[in-house]
Amino acid sequence: MYTELIKIIEGGLKGDKEKVLNYAKNISDLIEKKGDVKVAQKIRLLLDNKKGSLITLDSLSTKPVDSESRLEMVDIQYYTNTNISPILSEQTHKSIELFIKSYVKRDSILKAGINIKSSLLLYGPPGCGKSTLAKYVSLKTGLPLITVRLDGMISSLLGSTAKNIRKIFDYASKRECILFLDEFDVIAKLRDDKNDLGELKRVVNSLLQNIDDFSENSIIIAATNHHQLLDSAVWRRFSNILLLDKPQKNEIELFLNRHLTNIDNDIYNSKSKFEQIVSSLENKSYSDIETIINNTIKKVIINEKYFVNNYDLLTEIFLHEYHSINDEDIYLKFLLANGVTQRELNEELGYSLRKVREISKL
Repeated sequence: MYTELIKIIEGGLKGDKEKVLNYAKNISDLIEKKGDVKVAQKIRLLLDNKKGSLITLDSLSTKPVDSESRLEMVDIQYYTNTNISPILSEQTHKSIELFIKSYVKRDSILKAGINIKSSLLLYGPPGCGKSTLAKYVSLKTGLPLITVRLDGMISSLLGSTAKNIRKIFDYASKRECILFLDEFDVIAKLRDDKNDLGELKRVVNSLLQNIDDFSENSIIIAATNHHQLLDSAVWRRFSNILLLDKPQKNEIELFLNRHLTNIDNDIYNSKSKFEQIVSSLENKSYSDIETIINNTIKKVIINEKYFVNNYDLLTEIFLHEYHSINDEDIYLKFLLANGVTQRELNEELGYSLRKVREISKL
C-alpha cells in the first residue's frame, strides 16, 4: 500500500489526475482485502462520481508510434501460461526468484528505508533464454510485458530516436508493468564509439535519464547478446545483472526430458544413447536444441513413423551443423561415432553393409 500512496502523491504534485484516480482505485481494493469494506466503498463512490475519461490500470491500448514511420514502438503481452518455466542453473534460478520476491515485497523493503529499483540486465549468447526469462518474470509478478520494438523506435534521425525513447517510458509509466528492452546494445552503445556521430551521446543520455526516472513500482529488464558494446554508465543503472550462457550437460538433459515426453522414442531406454545425444548437443543454445528436436519430431510425423530413434535426432544435429548431407562419408562417420550401429545404418537407413564397414574402419 505504501507504493500506491507514493504514486498518488506523485500524481498530485505533477497534476496527473489519471494517476491519482487509478492508484486510489488500487488502494480501495487493498483496503477491502484487509477487511475494511466501508472505507473501500467510500473511495470507490468518490471515484464513480468523478466524470471524464479515465485511464484504467488495465488500459494500455493506445500504443506510442514513431512520428516518421508511423510504426508502433511496443508490443504488449499478458502471460497466464504456467508452462513458461525456463531451465536455469541453480544459482541463476535462486537469483531470479530473489529478484521476483524483492519486487513482490517492495512495500516492506521501502518501509525499511531501502530504495532499490527493480531492474535486471540479462546478457549472454543468443538463444539462451533471455526473452523467455522476461516472460517468466511477467508470469510470476502478474505484470504485463511491454516489449520495445526496435524497428518502430529507431528513427533515421537520432534526435527522433531520443524522443521515441521518452515516448516509450512515458507510455510504460501509466501503470505497473515490465518494460523489456531487447537487443539493448542497439540503443545503449558506448558513447565514445568513433564510428558513430556525436548525436549518439544524446540518445544514450536520454536512455540513462529515463531509466533513472522510471517508476519504482514497475520492472525494467534489458537483454543483450553483445554486452561488450554497452556504455559503462549503463551497467550502473541495473541493480541485478545475470549472465545466461549456453546450457551445461545437466541442463541439456532436463531440456531433452521436457521436449521428448510427447512422442515415443528409444533414447530414454538406453543410457548410452541418451548420453551420446546429450554430448552431441553440448555447446548449443536452448534455441538451437529446440529447433533440432522440433525438426526431428516434425519429420517422423510427416513420414508417419511417430517414433524417434537416436539416429533421427543425430541426423538433425548433423544437418544443423552442416546444413546438408553433401558428403555421405562424413555423415556416416558422425553417426557411427555417436552410437548408431552398423545394423541400424544398413537396415534402417538403407546403406550397404560394405560401405558402412569401410567407413567404420576409417
